Amino acid sequence: MARDYYGILGVAKGASDQEIKRAYRKKARELHPDVNPGEEERFKEVSTAYEVLTDPEKRRIVDAGGDPLAGPGAGGFSGGGFAGGGLGDVFEAFFGSGGGGFGGGFGSGRGPRSRVQPGEPALVAVELDLEECAAGINKEITVDTAILCDLCKGSGTHGDSKPTSCDTCKGQGEIQAVQRSFLGQVMTVRECPTCHGVGEVIPDPCRKCGGDGRVRSRRTMTVKIPAGIESGMRVRLSGQGEIGPGGGPAGDLYVEVTERQHEVFVRDKDDLHCTIRVPIADAALGNEIDVDTILDGTARVTIAPGTQPGHVVKVRGQGMPHLNTGVRGTLHAHLEVVVPSKLDAAQTDALTRFREASAEQPEIVTSATGAASGGLFSRLRNAFAGR
Repeated sequence: MARDYYGILGVAKGASDQEIKRAYRKKARELHPDVNPGEEERFKEVSTAYEVLTDPEKRRIVDAGGDPLAGPGAGGFSGGGFAGGGLGDVFEAFFGSGGGGFGGGFGSGRGPRSRVQPGEPALVAVELDLEECAAGINKEITVDTAILCDLCKGSGTHGDSKPTSCDTCKGQGEIQAVQRSFLGQVMTVRECPTCHGVGEVIPDPCRKCGGDGRVRSRRTMTVKIPAGIESGMRVRLSGQGEIGPGGGPAGDLYVEVTERQHEVFVRDKDDLHCTIRVPIADAALGNEIDVDTILDGTARVTIAPGTQPGHVVKVRGQGMPHLNTGVRGTLHAHLEVVVPSKLDAAQTDALTRFREASAEQPEIVTSATGAASGGLFSRLRNAFAGR
């Protein structure tokens, strides 16, 4: 039976690419081995589902009821679903198993499959600092994958020995049987249990790989992480994944990035956000402050005289570089005006004189003044109106 890739990610069949991406990122954060060490298999399953559903051709196969990652003999539209007692057997019961009609197309005649199969993709997760994501980095990673057996070079045989034809299926890779049903005698075709559909066996297998043509190996390699990458994105290394059975071509290796939380900045795509606590005197009189940036020194944030709590100062060109263009986003400085809770005598005297000089008094906000100032009254009215 084909795997339910949509169900694995928890999205509907008609989900958009953005919905699939959001669902994947949510589940990846929950199941990441660094967060839940016991969920490695589910993490791999979720990553595989994301890879399938973001590939248009593979998703088309899934939507048609197949499984793009299923090998020969599996369900879906790979051929095995009809061969193991399904529609092919019913058609053969009516039309025979010869070369004409439906019997030849759905029944036998497929022949043995190749022992050499393409390899699966591999996934490696890396954690990066915000600075590394901004500048890009050559990251050294450790990869544990299947590689070509250096003893048999993928043949799976020992020394000069050769594979021989399977005695069970006589080299056909499949066996036929006649079963009785309410329709009468039905011819069924299934994969040979001895050679697993290959049509040949290895009587003297390689001492190192046991006839598989590949062995597990841990290796270290360097991957180039581009500037501007963010959490959930992957770097694809073609042909660096798992070597296939029988020494088949290797799949791709995907390096998925997780971005560590920064102590100052919060990232929103190419923009950065930070909070600056501003003394009440600086908010009233104005000031300037230098903020250490991610890439190049400092950025000057100007606090205008009369700055109100919650005001945001935007400094363009001081955010993260765009992954494709390199154009940097905007730094958003959120100003938090700090009202002192304790005052000494000099501060109390100064603020008393300021209050007397300003002659301002507390004011109850009316609907007119609240709407004009965009204050709490206006926000509350809009909130209740939207119910």
